[in-house]
Amino acid sequence: MGNTDSKLNFRKAIVLTQKNQRIDADDPFWEQFWTGHQTTLEDVFVLVTPNEIRNIRNDNPANLATLCYKAVEKLAEAVDSSCRTQAEQQCVLNCVRLLIRIIPYIFEDEKWRDFFWSSLPAQDKQYLNSKEQHHLSAAESEEGKDERSHGQNQTVPLAQSLLNALCDLLFCPDFTVTAARRAGPDKAEELANIDSCEYIWESGVGFAHSPPKNAHMERRRTEILKLLLTCFSEPMFRVPQQSNEPNKWIAYFTSADNRHALPLFTSLLNTVCAYDPVGFGVPYNHLLFTDTTEPLVEACLQILIVTLDHDMIIQQQQQQLEMQRQLKVPIIPSPYDVDGCGDNLFINYLSRVHRDEDFHFILKGITRLLNNPLVQNYLPNSTKRLHCHQELLILFWKICDYNKKFLYFVLKSSDVLDILIPILYHLNYSRADQSRVGLMHIGVFILLLLSGERNFGVRLNKPYTATVPMDIPVFTGTHADLLITVFHKIIATGHQRLQPLFDCLLTILVNVSPYLKTLSMVASVKLLHLLEAFSTPWFLLSAPSNHHLVFFLLEIFNNIIQYQFDGNSNLVYTIIRKRHVFHGMANLPTDMAGIAKCLSGRKVGKFNLPPVRQRRLATNANTNHCAKQISKSEEEEEDIDDDEDEEDEDELDVPHCLPASILEANADTLEDDNGKEAESSITALPAEPGTLKTSLLETPGISQMTEREQAHPVCTDQTPTIDGTSDIAPFGKNNTEKSSSSSPNDHEITEVSTPNKRNHRLAVSQRGSIRIVPQPSPEVWTPTPEWIVSWRSKLPLQTIMRLLQVLVPQVEKICIDKGLTDESEILKFLQHGTLVGLLPVPHPILIRKYQANSGTTAWFRTYIWGVIYLRNVEPAVWYDTEVKLFEIQRV
Repeated sequence: MGNTDSKLNFRKAIVLTQKNQRIDADDPFWEQFWTGHQTTLEDVFVLVTPNEIRNIRNDNPANLATLCYKAVEKLAEAVDSSCRTQAEQQCVLNCVRLLIRIIPYIFEDEKWRDFFWSSLPAQDKQYLNSKEQHHLSAAESEEGKDERSHGQNQTVPLAQSLLNALCDLLFCPDFTVTAARRAGPDKAEELANIDSCEYIWESGVGFAHSPPKNAHMERRRTEILKLLLTCFSEPMFRVPQQSNEPNKWIAYFTSADNRHALPLFTSLLNTVCAYDPVGFGVPYNHLLFTDTTEPLVEACLQILIVTLDHDMIIQQQQQQLEMQRQLKVPIIPSPYDVDGCGDNLFINYLSRVHRDEDFHFILKGITRLLNNPLVQNYLPNSTKRLHCHQELLILFWKICDYNKKFLYFVLKSSDVLDILIPILYHLNYSRADQSRVGLMHIGVFILLLLSGERNFGVRLNKPYTATVPMDIPVFTGTHADLLITVFHKIIATGHQRLQPLFDCLLTILVNVSPYLKTLSMVASVKLLHLLEAFSTPWFLLSAPSNHHLVFFLLEIFNNIIQYQFDGNSNLVYTIIRKRHVFHGMANLPTDMAGIAKCLSGRKVGKFNLPPVRQRRLATNANTNHCAKQISKSEEEEEDIDDDEDEEDEDELDVPHCLPASILEANADTLEDDNGKEAESSITALPAEPGTLKTSLLETPGISQMTEREQAHPVCTDQTPTIDGTSDIAPFGKNNTEKSSSSSPNDHEITEVSTPNKRNHRLAVSQRGSIRIVPQPSPEVWTPTPEWIVSWRSKLPLQTIMRLLQVLVPQVEKICIDKGLTDESEILKFLQHGTLVGLLPVPHPILIRKYQANSGTTAWFRTYIWGVIYLRNVEPAVWYDTEVKLFEIQRV
């Protein structure tokens, strides 16, 4: 009953504060906000409404300013007295909760944005400045005394006082940490003088002692961290163009002026990486006991990713370089001050971690949490499920970005696959949900970063055992097969907003392709299906950049053929069966009539073409028999083709992600043999209506995100090709119509004469039908013959055409001689075959490595704050505030 009365008094105080009457700072009225009641954070959000805070801010700003000053003053007093009594501790919590509620509405108004960084009023200056000087005296060395005495008359901004008090309170014995020394009350440590490195919250990096768990202390840490996160959230209230401006809160928090910077960073990192949500594995323990550690871990994660995203040194350098280019004068960088930013110590500390045991601790902690949603159990819902995978992926990205030694540690063993599998799980599960587009991007960006290193491609050859429930075909193969299968799913059945990721997905496959020793038939068919879809004439000619996807796929095939031919008989066999696709690309029409005919398919909405007959290399009866045999095996392979292809895709009506048209492979005529999905698989579903999502910035093109470099020096002692030249006979032409080609490094092949009408269909997928749903485009783009010739002549078809030229006659001959009727016999022949000395000179392996750029930096900042906005729902700290960094939308 008493607590109900105190809440009523608290409510009355809020109402009185709105009235057009200034209440003096010395008035006892202010005490009722933080003393005499135990109001939870959820209660504060109910008792103080957004409109009331805005009314106080707009109609009586002096009262709002006094309320903030007095709350910070109370926190500073608690630090001075070491916050030993229960009444003081409750007062601190009440102040923290009130500030969490108020600060977002202060950031809302641009006029108030610098309020916490302005001078204190006269009545508060003397007290808080004395506290600041005491705080600084504990943090600074004796050498700085003269400089400090010179600046004692300067005013310390309220924000610094607040941050110093909160950091002190996070290491307050008997409040947020367990007291280390118990020598009686007279010898208790003063909070301002303690060495916080002795009170790091968890063992791990740089700290071996594991303190005892205390649920009450974990709750208090969580609330203080929520207030810090609220203080850091000022960028949410800026437009995206201003998001690269320095965040003074984070700059001070991570600077040398914060004496707790090192123990804070270590505590945050160790708390996250040491957390085990399963514990002793007792079923349903999360339903029987309240877990106070999970909210703390989530708060630590969010503080970490926000502070590690604030790399102002690099941003200042980028801005200075841009100004130098414009003004053509050198600019001297300024040291840290209120308006500038110095070194971010969190980034500094992270980049200096170097011990293998620390790397092992971090990697195991992140993989344990990432794999938590994938854990299978015979008892439904018996294991706790975490939802912080987005923050974990961002943290992993940041650690790899700032500490290359950690990246190499991850890649030097198969532990990287423990990161790969949960990423692929989330990519596959989220592909149809438009509210998870950001999650799809961060997963793909991490794989792009990893694929730039050779070891990642090598690790993919480890056999994969299906332990994760995914709605993909069941297959026997490697992690590379899993990667290709999931990527195919994303492209074939993902949400249309994923189209900008196609270049990234194929770039990842290009980077790893030279190291893939053996692809399964499932993965081989899916790669060829992607090429079929992307090489159809109507798609190639419907947008100016669509042909780039074909170039990526051809580079994948070339890398595997040139560097891993021996173990990839499945892929070679699939290429032979689908050879009409490659000949169709070489014979793409370049006359206006042919172009118009290709594009006319979009108007009717569907290509419905009969199967394309394979053209024979000879006309005798034996060859006819062989061609029939290959054709028969192709018809049988149709079962694999999209058994493994689109499972039940004929029932899917989701729009495809292709620009200028929507393509959906119709598998009506295809059976599902090998490609049946796991019975317990989790199906990717669209977002439920009403789901909240935040808008994202556009990502830069793949050319801006990556930098090409050679993986190995170019070999010069290659054997000549079959006839001593690099000429290739176009398929179906006489040998006299050879097309000369330039070096493989240039990826060029000369034009083939314009095909006749029969050849027009050769590039169309050999499927039942392809649906095409035209999309209105604001700008009409028309392909020209010159444009087609400009890139068709550079298609890297030389290696594949040579392979077909050599192997197709051999396969036909073995079919005739042995009367083969089983494709397994053909695969055995290809496994023991060789193309040594028959292929063109191998091209150098080109790796496209991720390069940091301003575009992805801005994207990450928007994405991070969008995740934090949506994840903080109990209570919803920023709900109903006027956020400007992104838009909040409902699906």
